[in-house]
Amino acid sequence: MKIAVECKSPLLQKSLELFLEKYLSSTKKCDIVVRDQECLNDDRCFYIGSGENVDLLKPFSKSQLILALESRYKELGGSESEEEPYSHTECMDFSILEKRIELLTQEYQSNIIRAVKAFYEK
Repeated sequence: MKIAVECKSPLLQKSLELFLEKYLSSTKKCDIVVRDQECLNDDRCFYIGSGENVDLLKPFSKSQLILALESRYKELGGSESEEEPYSHTECMDFSILEKRIELLTQEYQSNIIRAVKAFYEK
């Protein structure tokens, strides 16, 4: 699945580029074009907005976006057998969560050690 992003909103443009970095392609070579303006003549158009006739309502999460785009890709005749650069297991990047848990664990450990030292120093 190859996706191009063409949004008038710079914030939405950048957010979508970050969410879809592994799928990004040029407009000419893409399977789907994500836009924040309604487009009537293009089957490849994926419209994100807050009104009616949208493909994805704002606000949305990264997983909602990917699932909606995969669904549209299947509708357009794309097959999942193609080698996808972004599988469902890779979609969940736990590195940030792991770092956060590690920091919390270290903080908890230092608090316990401090409490034990304070208890025995009395």
